[in-house]
Amino acid sequence: MAITFYDVNSPAGLKKLDDYLLTRSYITSYQASKDDVTVYGALSKAPSAEYVNVSRWYNHIDALLRISGVSGDGCGVIVEGSAPITEEAIATPPIGDTKAAAAEDDDDDDVDLFGEETEEEKKAAEERAAAVKKSAKKKESGKSSVLLDVKPWDDETDMKKLEEAVRSVEMEGLFWGASKLVAVGYGIKKLQIMLSIVDDLVSVDDLIEERLTVEPINEYVQSCDIVAFNKICK
Repeated sequence: MAITFYDVNSPAGLKKLDDYLLTRSYITSYQASKDDVTVYGALSKAPSAEYVNVSRWYNHIDALLRISGVSGDGCGVIVEGSAPITEEAIATPPIGDTKAAAAEDDDDDDVDLFGEETEEEKKAAEERAAAVKKSAKKKESGKSSVLLDVKPWDDETDMKKLEEAVRSVEMEGLFWGASKLVAVGYGIKKLQIMLSIVDDLVSVDDLIEERLTVEPINEYVQSCDIVAFNKICK
């Protein structure tokens, strides 16, 4: 049976999707599939950092679409309360559901299914379709995976606020990943955080010097060090 999500562009819908992804890496499988692309395409924009799990998942799927695409078939997913996206981006529901839908269509031949669609919904559908199409045609660019050490001023620094401040930095081609606190000594902990970047769009040195160690973030961050830097693709 297909999984159904409702109003994924509303705060309530995003919260439910965020809760759903709390213990999952993907929508229906152990690898990225067309189900992920279906939900990705239904979102009108990148979710805010407030929805941590959705944001993590969205950035990962976005990166996969840029690098290699998504080929898994998935199990079938339905997104209701959102305008339709391009046919290529919609995962096919299970056969049973498709047959049921076909039977309903036979009974409702005289019903204008598109009669109640507003101009705003049509415009939103066109914009989402254009965005998905544009994303698919973007030139493939090299990507890198980076591990950063982010050090606080002292043991009284609020590490939760420090991480929130770091993740608040948003740039095209920058995707924050997993993180953990590592003890340094004398009660002080540092934040180790993963990030991936599109090489043509983001310079890690500029990110550190111009974003992470200047006001207002330097209220919490004393310094940043690159621990590991690996190329993901050319």
